[in-house]
Amino acid sequence: MSESPRETIAVRISKVLAERIISGAIDPGTRLRQDHIAEEFQTSHVPVREAFRRLEAQGLAVSEPRRGVRVAAFDLGEVKEVAEMRAALEVLALRHAVPHLTPAILDLAEEATRAGDRSRDVRSWEEANRAFHRLILSPCAMPRLLSTIDDLHAASARFLFAAWRSEWETRTDQDHRVILAALRQGNVDSAAATLGRHVQWIGRKPIRTSSGTREAFTIVG
Repeated sequence: MSESPRETIAVRISKVLAERIISGAIDPGTRLRQDHIAEEFQTSHVPVREAFRRLEAQGLAVSEPRRGVRVAAFDLGEVKEVAEMRAALEVLALRHAVPHLTPAILDLAEEATRAGDRSRDVRSWEEANRAFHRLILSPCAMPRLLSTIDDLHAASARFLFAAWRSEWETRTDQDHRVILAALRQGNVDSAAATLGRHVQWIGRKPIRTSSGTREAFTIVG
């Protein structure tokens, strides 16, 4: 069944706003004004409200009585929750994907890891990291599971960009290489264990703000 024009507009608005929220262009706590957004996209308030509901479902926005819709804030508890959910669901997807992984797919995943090692900014690293995970998980052919994992990766990206918006430290991802080596050897349990541990590692970084310094927490796997 194809989407109606109104649904198509709502999807487009939600995708644009999600990108702005994830990248940090819109700060946590910022009010999302229906009238401004409707004017920007030259549409009525109805698809804007539907876009807001999509953002709420992704955990990117919250609706508050008499205060409207705001960009969701996040704390260490939410970072830990996303990390644990990713570990459980990505391991499940990997176990179903293994029978369908080919040497060509693993070669592409290895190249994605090398691209991450070469990254000089947080955005290109995040894209390479997400590509690695998608390559080894997508063959599970479980669309609902993969859609949920994609939403969790979007949340991970938001945490990452909040901590590393202005600077980036080049890193080498040894876990990816261990996972690939285990998959090439047919050692599924080792690959799954490494993946589960990998996506639950939370980094801590002090960041400067206008009011001083605060600790930022982020998933770096």
